[in-house]
Amino acid sequence: MIDALPASRLAFDWTFDPASALVIVTLSVLWLWLVRRHPRWPRVRSAAAVAAIVAAVIATQSGVATYDASSLTAHVIQHILLGMVVPVLAAASAPITLVLQAADPATRQVVRSALHHPMIRLLSRPLLGFAVFGGSIVVLMFSPLLDAAARNGAVHLLVHVHIVFAGALFAWPLVGADPVPSRPGHGARLLIVLAAVPFHAFVGAALLTAGAPILDSYPSLADQRRAAGLLWGAGELLTVAVAGIVSTDWYRAEQRAGRRADRRLDHDLAR
Repeated sequence: MIDALPASRLAFDWTFDPASALVIVTLSVLWLWLVRRHPRWPRVRSAAAVAAIVAAVIATQSGVATYDASSLTAHVIQHILLGMVVPVLAAASAPITLVLQAADPATRQVVRSALHHPMIRLLSRPLLGFAVFGGSIVVLMFSPLLDAAARNGAVHLLVHVHIVFAGALFAWPLVGADPVPSRPGHGARLLIVLAAVPFHAFVGAALLTAGAPILDSYPSLADQRRAAGLLWGAGELLTVAVAGIVSTDWYRAEQRAGRRADRRLDHDLAR
């Protein structure tokens, strides 16, 4: 049991998770290879990809991963990184667009076909991502799943995979620059982002006001309350960040539409 987890432990007590490291290195090498084939790839998207990689490394290899099975605070930090930060940054980096522009013709054709597959259309629906993203944190915190993950390495890995998947389902249709079959308009996207706020607020409030630890693997009430405040605050910050991205994209889309309308008007007047 860890009542207080010094920041120095999170910063310096690193571990090595070979499965996560293999995935991160493989995806990083593929991304770098594609970027080298696309010399005009936007730097802001490359910066988002690098930030996503760094966040994934911190979540799976640093002291956050070392103590995530003994400190609920460390687990919540890991959840924030894997379920919120990494998916949003990865979506903003537009990896599918990079593949469509830099990969070989056969790979591009496979990706185009996959984007039209019924399963991809279903998975890209924002309401599905909203339900999976919000429901996952509730189920994870208030079921035996988190205790099982703290005790079993295989379950732990599957929970990590699910957290990233749930975050990606939520983030990709909302903030991603990639082609998504079921992406709604900007107004609907903003409403979905705002509607996700209560999930983290509910879980954070429930953990914060509980009179006793709710998880056997994390028996410290002080640790639970710190984790609750962190989860609640991170959910609010995520909402602000994602809403800002959607609003900025909306503004830019309106600006582009206005310029197109001006050009059409100029063309009509010149005739």
